[in-house]
Amino acid sequence: MKLLSFIANGHASFGAVKDNGVVDLGTRMAPCTTLRQLLETGRMAEAAKLVASTAPDHPLEAISFAPVIPDPGKIICVGLNYRDHVAETGRTVTEKPALFVRFPCSQVGHLQPIVKPDVSDDFDYEGELALIIGKQGRHIPASGALDHIAGYACYNEGSIRDWQRHTSQFLSGKTFAESGSFGPWLVTSDEIPDPSKLTLQTRLNGTVVQDTTTDLLITGIPDLIAYISTICPLVPGDVIVTGTPGGVGAKRTPPLWMRPGDTVEVEISGIGTLRNKVIAEAA
Repeated sequence: MKLLSFIANGHASFGAVKDNGVVDLGTRMAPCTTLRQLLETGRMAEAAKLVASTAPDHPLEAISFAPVIPDPGKIICVGLNYRDHVAETGRTVTEKPALFVRFPCSQVGHLQPIVKPDVSDDFDYEGELALIIGKQGRHIPASGALDHIAGYACYNEGSIRDWQRHTSQFLSGKTFAESGSFGPWLVTSDEIPDPSKLTLQTRLNGTVVQDTTTDLLITGIPDLIAYISTICPLVPGDVIVTGTPGGVGAKRTPPLWMRPGDTVEVEISGIGTLRNKVIAEAA
């Protein structure tokens, strides 16, 4: 099942993709009005039955896509989690995963514009696999970690590289307003039983700039969940963005930055393609 957050006729809701349309679950599953609330209440099976018996309310082309989870409690990002990316940055592999956060205001949905800020021209792409937590847990063992995942989505972790380099901490370059994207939808975990067997490709204006497989993650998804859940409880709707492979624009000669008018795509097998135009920040 593909679940998404969207806006139609001026109203925000959530639903499921069916027959090239969207079944509006937000109008049918009170008191749940958001996808995060659906995950919190554990009503996924009920939602699946409803989708199976209901005709779409909106064609896909009639909605505006929102970030898959517009209101996550946490967006935890993993840095330097592919060896080719570690190598191109000149760093060394760390014993434990490098973590930082993004804020909800830093992300937009599928087909929505991502914003190059006026203060920088060093706007870089980072195609990544995101996972969405569906079951609460703390000190989750790696052996049971996949049971806590509601599903998976594509993520473009747009980075403002010069601001990222201001200090040894990444956050200042990683959470500019509307600089990243999350979508197009959540594919439920029953459709992706092994997230280590996916392909990931990033394209800028149709040219492939990143191409990898998720079995090359340094710290795999079960171990990431185990590590992060030791630090803090993971709750439904939390998002973990698992890291980008080599090929980032900052490490090319000359550097390859995203510019207004560009189109950037992140495609992951079994999920789909997240596509966004780049625009300049409004004056």
